[in-house]
Amino acid sequence: MHCITIRQPWATLIAIGAKRLETRSWKTNYRGELGIHAGKQVDRKACETEPIRSLLAAHGYSSADRLPVGAIIAVCRLNDCLPVLHDDGQAAWLGGGERRLEAAGQEYRFGDFAPGRYAWELTELRRLSEPIPALGKQGLWNH
Repeated sequence: MHCITIRQPWATLIAIGAKRLETRSWKTNYRGELGIHAGKQVDRKACETEPIRSLLAAHGYSSADRLPVGAIIAVCRLNDCLPVLHDDGQAAWLGGGERRLEAAGQEYRFGDFAPGRYAWELTELRRLSEPIPALGKQGLWNH
């Protein structure tokens, strides 16, 4: 299975369905099943900001120390990889071919939608009941 390593709390936000667009500085032509690997780094400051703190708490993560690290925590489908066309500071517009998508609200606040970046659209999310320990890597990697 192809996997991608994502820092916490962003990996858990994906696993709980609160984040459907993962922004990256690079694009991929890969489409299909993708494992979400929670890296060992935790952005503790982000964990204390709203709405992240409340979202994590609602799913049983009362502190940054409770977040899973060094493990595959969810599986999803990488449905598309869309370039960021425009970012006005409140929302971003993504597009590829005839397809257009807007990132706004919470989704916008959870990513870096600067022009020149890419938004990976994640669908068919399945949170794993038991994390699978794994060493992460940069880029897409196989487990």
